[in-house]
Amino acid sequence: MAAADAVAVKPVWAGDKRAIVNSPANITDPLVLFMPSGKRGRFPVGTPVLDAARQLGVYVESVCGGRATCGRCQIEVQEGNFAKHKITSSNDHISPKGPKEERYERVRGLPERRRLSCSAQILGDLVIDVPQDTVINAQTIRKDADTRVIARDSAIRMCYVEIEEPDMHKPLGDLDRLKIALMKDWNLKSLDFDFYLLPQVQGILRKGNWTATAAIYKDTDTETARVIALWPGLKNEAYGLACDIGSTTIAMHLVSLLSGRVAASSGTSNPQIRFGEDLMSRVSYVMMNPDGREGMTVAVREAISGLVDKVCAEGNVQRNDILDSVFVGNPIMHHLFLGIDPTELGGAPFALAVSGAVRIKASDIGLKLNQGARLYMLPCIAGHVGADAAAVTLSEGPHRQDEMMLIVDVGTNAEIVLGNRTRVVAASSPTGPAFEGAEISGGQRAAPGAIERVRIDPDTLEPKYRVIGSELWSDEPNFLDSVQATGVTGICGSGIIEIVAEMYLTGIISEDGVVDGSLAARSPRVVANGRTFSYVLKEGEPKITITQTDVRAIQLAKAALYAGTKLLMEKQNTEHVDRIHFAGAFGSFIDPKYAMVLGLIPDCDLDKVSAVGNAAGAGARMALLNRGYRREIEETVSQIEKIETALEPKFQEHFVYAMALPNKVDPFPKLSAAVKLPPRKTVSEDGVAGDAAPRRRSREGHAARRSRE
Repeated sequence: MAAADAVAVKPVWAGDKRAIVNSPANITDPLVLFMPSGKRGRFPVGTPVLDAARQLGVYVESVCGGRATCGRCQIEVQEGNFAKHKITSSNDHISPKGPKEERYERVRGLPERRRLSCSAQILGDLVIDVPQDTVINAQTIRKDADTRVIARDSAIRMCYVEIEEPDMHKPLGDLDRLKIALMKDWNLKSLDFDFYLLPQVQGILRKGNWTATAAIYKDTDTETARVIALWPGLKNEAYGLACDIGSTTIAMHLVSLLSGRVAASSGTSNPQIRFGEDLMSRVSYVMMNPDGREGMTVAVREAISGLVDKVCAEGNVQRNDILDSVFVGNPIMHHLFLGIDPTELGGAPFALAVSGAVRIKASDIGLKLNQGARLYMLPCIAGHVGADAAAVTLSEGPHRQDEMMLIVDVGTNAEIVLGNRTRVVAASSPTGPAFEGAEISGGQRAAPGAIERVRIDPDTLEPKYRVIGSELWSDEPNFLDSVQATGVTGICGSGIIEIVAEMYLTGIISEDGVVDGSLAARSPRVVANGRTFSYVLKEGEPKITITQTDVRAIQLAKAALYAGTKLLMEKQNTEHVDRIHFAGAFGSFIDPKYAMVLGLIPDCDLDKVSAVGNAAGAGARMALLNRGYRREIEETVSQIEKIETALEPKFQEHFVYAMALPNKVDPFPKLSAAVKLPPRKTVSEDGVAGDAAPRRRSREGHAARRSRE
């Protein structure tokens, strides 16, 4: 490509494999390095920096098509001798500001040292920095908990165009001239328009004085590009939604499609809870009530619409500026959101109505965004491993690395993914709502006033705790003042895990989960409760007590999760995992040490156990900002092997062993090296302690001990 022709080159679709044709690299051509990506290449003198970036696959936004009007393609030249890269970079190696760039700087303003890459041309070796704040007139941003930088290749492209005015000698329609200009300027082979735009085109073009910005949708490389929205003149913003529909909570992010930054985030309780605490109860509600499915569909859609209002208000964004959306959820939430009867998921073979990715207009389900806005739902893995698990897999990427990674999303129905780049397997396990406070005598959902952290003194058996909303422990001065507004109202999931684990570590309960009644003589915290004993965590009103029934509920929940994990480990023919990720809002507050003491997860280096927050939401955001991730997860899901725990004969055996703390037969050497586990003892159901046999490591030894008992 001759230098004189470089300025005439039109940009291509971001991420399109059709590169700008360039002459073979000449060793004398300037060397250009883009940071922070580290991509480099040689280009003829006179090549616009924007064109060089596009050829190398460096994402630099440009709405105006290189006309120096949108200002989104800003870059900075780094000056100095970069010995590592063998580049001496200087502002003298880039062309001076031309009339278009000077006009933009005069009218809109350019930060010091910034240049517009569509106008600036390469004259010599350069190190170019692509700033992360290049969105002009950006809204106030609230950072997402997940701060990863996502390479952008959105299904939506904002394309500014100038078209010829009507001419009596050229009787081509306004829309047809618009189509020709867009295809020419943006290198599109074919182009269609949403029908609703046809009556609006003439008014829009005249209002914009024969300039317009088109939002062009193209999700896959094989489909025809389509104009889904049109504005007069230059439109310099576009947004999308990334939403995780959980059975308990719904989380939503409003994201700039042009910068990738999160403009606003919000969450709300899933109103379907009033129809049933867990997923199966909601399926039962649909079975027993003729209007049950419709009622739950309306409820979740109204909640989502309310969240759209919240994020738009927070981000100062109009609904009409939202052009794309990505939703994820477990299979039952997936079906109810789409208006599909989930009854078939209530029993074997747990058949999904649709398992692949869903692509529709947002208006098809009554979601009021821009009239042409699109909606994408990630594929479901299986009947009880949904699009949310697919999003978590996309976010954490076990299929991209060599380590054996275990991903656990703890909820009323835990979803488990285990694998590496060789093979990935997945399962769901019915943990029930115990970890969310249900079925626990003093349990509640996480809210201000709920106990979230617990410690028990091993000598006195006296507890101390922290509650949500206060940073003080209960034995610290001013604790009561700090919780005066909320009080101490109950104990939430993370606190429940810690109290049971602490009761085990201090000997209050045996490895079989039985409260040791003999300790009542030593501490007034251990009290009789009928034929069993309980532990008083908090006196006063309300009195919070951990009963034998509470401990059993936690044992049942954690055993179901561990048994599912154990089945996946057997399928992978491995006896250990290299890394464990807790996903989901609840997982963010679980202390890895206590989770392992409880036997919720298998033995692993504690420093390789981490919470990854709302990984499903992060995966949704990845799919929103980069259509390549949509193809990746669609391919990955097709290869994931789903294990149905209900059909596995060894599930019950693993479940029985997992009832013990941390486990009846599996060793925990890495945990034992980090935490002093108590000596084993048995306690009868009436709370009488006795000696315990040494821990058996084999199935045969365990069977022999059971026969002796």
